[in-house]
Amino acid sequence: MQTMKAALVAAIGVVALICCLLPSSAEESSHLALTVTIDGAIGPASASYVKEALGQAGERRAEVVILRMNTPGGLNSSMREIIADVLASPIPVVGYVAPSGAHAASAGTYILYATHIAAMAPGTNIGAATPVQIGGPLPGLPSGPPDKDSKDKKDEPKDAMTAKATNDAVAFIRSLAELRGRNADWAEKAVREAATLSANGALQAHAIELVARDPAELLGQIDGRVVEIAGGKTQRLATKDAVVEAIDPGWISRFLAVITDPNVAFILLMVGIYGLIFEFMSPGAVAPGVVGAICLLIGLYALNLLPVNYAGLALMLIGLVLLTVEAFNPTVVIGLGGIIGFVLGALMLFRGEAPGYHLSWWAIGITAAVFVGFALVVLGSLRRAAKAPERVGAQAMRGLAAEVLDWNGSEGHVFAHGERWRARGAETFKPGETAEVTSVIDLTLLIRRAPTGEGGTS
Repeated sequence: MQTMKAALVAAIGVVALICCLLPSSAEESSHLALTVTIDGAIGPASASYVKEALGQAGERRAEVVILRMNTPGGLNSSMREIIADVLASPIPVVGYVAPSGAHAASAGTYILYATHIAAMAPGTNIGAATPVQIGGPLPGLPSGPPDKDSKDKKDEPKDAMTAKATNDAVAFIRSLAELRGRNADWAEKAVREAATLSANGALQAHAIELVARDPAELLGQIDGRVVEIAGGKTQRLATKDAVVEAIDPGWISRFLAVITDPNVAFILLMVGIYGLIFEFMSPGAVAPGVVGAICLLIGLYALNLLPVNYAGLALMLIGLVLLTVEAFNPTVVIGLGGIIGFVLGALMLFRGEAPGYHLSWWAIGITAAVFVGFALVVLGSLRRAAKAPERVGAQAMRGLAAEVLDWNGSEGHVFAHGERWRARGAETFKPGETAEVTSVIDLTLLIRRAPTGEGGTS
């Protein structure tokens, strides 16, 4: 009986202990700060990474998400995807430009303005949010040295496309500034004049709310702040003792990060084209065709996600066709045109509207050298084949020795080139004699008596 009572008391104690621990556990889980790091150009991989991270934050009911940035900018489409996800997030997002020496230029400035709380580390900067156009100056900036008529030129209308892109960007960043209560006038200046600010300058200009040396100091400063999240709801942050945990990119984001690198996409495209060329040259090899088709499809998918100049792509493909034609029909001129077309097309392949998305000279040079080497190898093989003696057909049979098997009048049979042939000749031969093939008509050999001193082997 005493044993049963002791067991019952122990069980009650365990249950009470669990009940005491449950609220503490729930409280700890609510004080979770997840960090997402964008380091480099903003592209499809960055957009996918942020979307996955915000989804995980919602599932785990994190207190905040710290979006840590060090970026020169990136693709407009990816930037807008990230901003849409941030604005729709039920979890407050804190934009944080860090570490010291980092910057959030161009697209990074827009994203920082979209976050619920904007912060920077000392020694960082933001701004230069002007849409970059191909082959022209930054909108709002002089294209040359100032002159006395600059005031009169100031009010001249800009190029229509430049004006449309600039005005759209201004309206977008002003709407974000008004939504978060930040300095909209400086935001417009960052777009029209590519203005920039340091961390302290941004704080004084009310472009950001905080300057913090590290995430721990940042969480301490935002503790108790009230922010408005999606749906018009307000939330008071409790981040003083929050546990900081980093979210790593998923495999899809890592895969996109690899293939959307312009150099990788370019190499995949070239490997795909090479594979198909080798498959057509040697039908049945299978491996070149399979590898080439897979690489070509992945490369085209990556190009679809990147700012591709289709005129450059067409010029590059024309260059490849000309190099292939040069390999089988040497003219030098076609090959030179192919090299020029390929290099110019590769340089034009990616539009210059997004920082970090351009081809390396090394990638272009090595690929061009490989194609030239391929053309030279094929050209050398064709020249060697042209100089080599014939191995098949009538040309290969002329001059061969033929052993007479039987003969009747002007016709008979001979053994030549390892086969039994019908033969004709103006002379009379005896079985066992050796003759010389002079020509082939249909399937009949024309033979003559071998010159004196020349023997032959059948």
